[in-house]
Amino acid sequence: MHGTPPPQLIDPQLLLRAYSLGIFPMADARDDPDIFWVEPERRAILPLNGFHCSRSLLKTLKSDRFEVSMNRDFAAVIATCAEAAKDRDQTWISRNIEHSYCTLHSMGHAHSVECWLDGELVGGLYGVSIGRAFCGESMFSRTSNASKVSLAWLVGAMRLAGYGLLDCQFMTEHLRSLGAIEISQAEYVARLSSATVGARPPDMRARPRYSYSAAEGAGAGEGAAAAASSPLSGAFAALAGDAAAFEGAAGLSALARASSPGKRIAQFLTQTS
Repeated sequence: MHGTPPPQLIDPQLLLRAYSLGIFPMADARDDPDIFWVEPERRAILPLNGFHCSRSLLKTLKSDRFEVSMNRDFAAVIATCAEAAKDRDQTWISRNIEHSYCTLHSMGHAHSVECWLDGELVGGLYGVSIGRAFCGESMFSRTSNASKVSLAWLVGAMRLAGYGLLDCQFMTEHLRSLGAIEISQAEYVARLSSATVGARPPDMRARPRYSYSAAEGAGAGEGAAAAASSPLSGAFAALAGDAAAFEGAAGLSALARASSPGKRIAQFLTQTS
């Protein structure tokens, strides 16, 4: 019997170019070898100053019930997002797509936020960073509020790092409850252009440090080191308490006195909204 063939890689330069034009790939099923490119007529975005942090979410953040990290285990986050769920038998995250985004992560262009409970990964999200835009791809939650906490930390890091656009692709009631709005594709492309103007093009001469076999058991590995060098990761580290990790952290002196990471992010989100 022949096993499942190893996934194919979408050319990283093609993938990043597509994102710069407001286009992204999807597949019809997990094992579908083909992809198709999507350009929605209506686009969901989450205005960074319009994030709805409810009282219950603030309470959860302040409780430090969850440990939150960035780029600790990108491979596990995308693999979990690709799992079948009770409301769907198939996923648009094919093995080819998973492989390609892990490669982008190893090159420092894709990031994950992880939510941990008692050492177990219970929620998270991932997406692609281009210029001052973050294109969210998928999120998951295995326990109440885990995906919301992950998104709250992402929004906080994006604000601190000076990002201007959080793309959510398609509107859902879950995203709407958190402050997401819908705009036309034309308006989205204009906002994307503004957020990416002057962005340094990726160095495609660098050899990707990701392999499919490594993704099945090696976790973040060298990919985390590459992604951790980004301004977004530095801002995340500053909010978590490591102000030295972010050059623009001088204004965080008051937040640095917060007694816990959860209280720090809750204070930051409410002070800057």
